[in-house]
Amino acid sequence: MFRLRTSLAVVAVLGLTLLAGCATTRPATPTEWDGLVLRPDTRLRAVFVKPDAEIGAYTSVLLDPLQVSFASNWDPNSNRRSSGRRLDAGDVAAIKDQLADLFREGFRAELERGGYSLVDVPGPDTLRVIPQVVDLYVTAPDRASAGQVRTYTATSGRMTLVVELRDSVTGEVLARAVDTQSGRNTGALTWSNRATNVADARRAIGVWATALRRGLDELYGRANP
Repeated sequence: MFRLRTSLAVVAVLGLTLLAGCATTRPATPTEWDGLVLRPDTRLRAVFVKPDAEIGAYTSVLLDPLQVSFASNWDPNSNRRSSGRRLDAGDVAAIKDQLADLFREGFRAELERGGYSLVDVPGPDTLRVIPQVVDLYVTAPDRASAGQVRTYTATSGRMTLVVELRDSVTGEVLARAVDTQSGRNTGALTWSNRATNVADARRAIGVWATALRRGLDELYGRANP
């Protein structure tokens, strides 16, 4: 299995750019990344493509399992005084697994809806999609418990997607994209729990899956359904 290899310096600059919002000054998005060239006017925040890459020549798609890593400053047990509500390593692993399951479910459904042939093994005509979520920050991670304790937050968190498109046989990198999505941000405190966190994750995944499918549609000359 190919591992997603990313330049931490580039990801850091892109992350600052994506999170800067409407700030007066913000880091400029790099125009090149490992020989890939920035493509303007895309649905994701930053897309880099190999010059002359013939992505539309592939006839099937191989979707790798999502790899997940948390933000370096994320503490799942901050502000948790009760030992019964503290998350352990198993709970943290379960968050990763659930996000990976939601991601695969959402991406496969969107690609199938677009008429793309999904396969489970590499092949000469197969495009490999290698996704990774980095900087995952869950503001109020929830675990099953008998208590009625409620946690109120103004935002549910954020996560950044880094996705690579590769030739599934040679491993050649054809494109790479980066995008950051934040959970609902109403500006007012609202109840955060497992259901709201999952809903926010599904929304972000839906944005990414649709962007990938529509990007492939353009490369394949298909009308967006």
